Amino acid sequence: MKQTWRACGVALVLAVSTLPAATPQLTAKVTLVGNDAGVQTVQRRPDGSLAIHFEFTDRGRGPKIDAVYRLGEAGLPVEVVIDGNEYFKGAVAERFTVRKGLATWKNRGEHGELLTAKGAPGAFYVAYDSPPEETAMLAAALLKIPDRKLALLPAGEASAEVVETQTLRAADGSEVQARLVELHGLDFAPSQVWIDADGALVAQVSPWLTVIRSGFEGSAADLQKAQDARNTARYRRLAAELPHRPEKGLVIRHARLLDSEAKQVREGWSVLIQGERIVTVGPDADVLAPDGAETLDATGKTLLPGLWDMHTHLSAGDGLLHLASGVLNVRDMANTIEIVGELKRQWEGGETLGPRAVLAGMLDGPGPYAGPTKALVSSFEEARPWIDRYAALGYVQVKLYSSIKPELVVPIAAYAHSKGMRVSGHIPAFMTAEQAIRAGYDEIQHANMLVLNFLFDEVKDTRTPARFTAVAEHAASLDLDSASARAFFDLLAERGIVLDPTLSIFDGMFTAVPGEVSPDFAAVADRLPPLVRRGFLGGGLPMPEGGADRYRASFKKMQQIVLEAWKRGIRIVPGTDSLAGFSLHRELELYAEAGIPNLDVLSMATLGAAQIAGRAAISGSIRQGKLADLVLVAGAPDRRMRDIRNVDTVIKGGAVLDPAALDRVLGVKPATAAP
Repeated sequence: MKQTWRACGVALVLAVSTLPAATPQLTAKVTLVGNDAGVQTVQRRPDGSLAIHFEFTDRGRGPKIDAVYRLGEAGLPVEVVIDGNEYFKGAVAERFTVRKGLATWKNRGEHGELLTAKGAPGAFYVAYDSPPEETAMLAAALLKIPDRKLALLPAGEASAEVVETQTLRAADGSEVQARLVELHGLDFAPSQVWIDADGALVAQVSPWLTVIRSGFEGSAADLQKAQDARNTARYRRLAAELPHRPEKGLVIRHARLLDSEAKQVREGWSVLIQGERIVTVGPDADVLAPDGAETLDATGKTLLPGLWDMHTHLSAGDGLLHLASGVLNVRDMANTIEIVGELKRQWEGGETLGPRAVLAGMLDGPGPYAGPTKALVSSFEEARPWIDRYAALGYVQVKLYSSIKPELVVPIAAYAHSKGMRVSGHIPAFMTAEQAIRAGYDEIQHANMLVLNFLFDEVKDTRTPARFTAVAEHAASLDLDSASARAFFDLLAERGIVLDPTLSIFDGMFTAVPGEVSPDFAAVADRLPPLVRRGFLGGGLPMPEGGADRYRASFKKMQQIVLEAWKRGIRIVPGTDSLAGFSLHRELELYAEAGIPNLDVLSMATLGAAQIAGRAAISGSIRQGKLADLVLVAGAPDRRMRDIRNVDTVIKGGAVLDPAALDRVLGVKPATAAP
């Protein structure tokens, strides 16, 4: 249902019915960041069921499924059969049936049954590896019900409203009336889908992935514009309602204050904020409150500088998620220029709610594994205008991706450095991390790229999914005391290389078990909307029989690599490349579990990140004159890193936000402090 396409669904041959299929009725094009990526076809079979084929390709990954849906009179599924493979190419064999009032289901993350209540309107089964057409089916079913509400299986409830209608015209002159339906209860924000008068999918559009009926591709931009207008109006309303701005100042009293510069916690300290800046910081007795100032009692709580997530790919819905988790600063590591520029403008101007952002611009080479960007270059002459554009827009960094030609790294890095920009990224195919560093890299994204430095004989092409699977298979065997490992760590330290490990995503990839909540979200899953939670049940990478222990050991070795880097004084910045807000807490926990002292971890996530981002003059520590970007957490994360999840109060630029209020908007249950 979500357009983040949970690591889902793959190639399949449907063998469920021997009835002949009719000619495809509807075909839709799938695009990723505007580039052709796949297709959906919908057929009505002779028995009245719908046969759906859906696939797209994303850098060698992507779902490919065939599905059959049989709907009852109310438009609710009574039988669903889905076969194929999911995003990471694991097998999909999903089944749902209703027989004599008993609903039963089984998918790669769940199995269960439920006796439906007599006289009830029924429930809509949401498939785990669903095609986009299913969202249209749900919207159509909801619109047939007077109160437009339905229970969902396995859990949750959805409601719907039609908010807009547009007449779309195809290239051949044909027209369709497209209704924009907003679905509530599926995600952190309303889900949007365009359907026709018969309830069939016209489009699901987003800046990342778009599915739109063939012939109407030219309407995608207008549909996106309409959705953006709806979303922006909603976020503007929330920005007017949720923050509280003390007019005569705010004093935070009796805090356990994290001094990220000294890597100490100061007991019984106060902070005076006026406007958007910190005016005074010191022991309680030394900080005087001006007349009329408000007071916030922080007894038993820890006051931190606003947290940084140094590896994000921002969307409008991420703003509230980041703030609710105390993430007040982010680095976007590749995005559409127009989209991220507008988000940055809105968030930093207070028009809508979200963190402050610094930006990195992607460069990749063309080809079958090209990254999700328009900046595809085959020569330095093609790369130079992109670097000029990024620099002119204030980007702090250039990120190179896996299809960049190795011979381009030296001139690109030199030119970016001449513009005052850092250079980082994945390690390009047919290149080692050591070679990338010597060619001009300042930073490496993702811990698997460090492991691949030692697996060059097995994996020379880092564009393919082998950059995950080979690491899962072989990382456990690495000897970090070997001469080659010591020489590599020496090079990292000597060149001042920064590491952005994104350990939390590998925690899920390498150790998650189908049917159990992925470990990277286990601590928060029960707080999340039901359909978001179930997305964490599908397991990680497909693994060979008996491979679970080896994959877990490989993840532990990645943690050891990060610990060894820290021991050698190599800079580490916490980034996630995952679900906004919640993922950063897990990233910090994983560093602490690896053996890095909590105070060092907290310093990485505050001052250390601000320094690398070039924002230490205004961010990263609680000091006079800096921006009043602060997070108050219940407990002591310097002693128990899990307490970082207990966000009590968030202050951005002097505006006070209640995380509980943000959670309510997001459909998230409130956090409870662990004992």
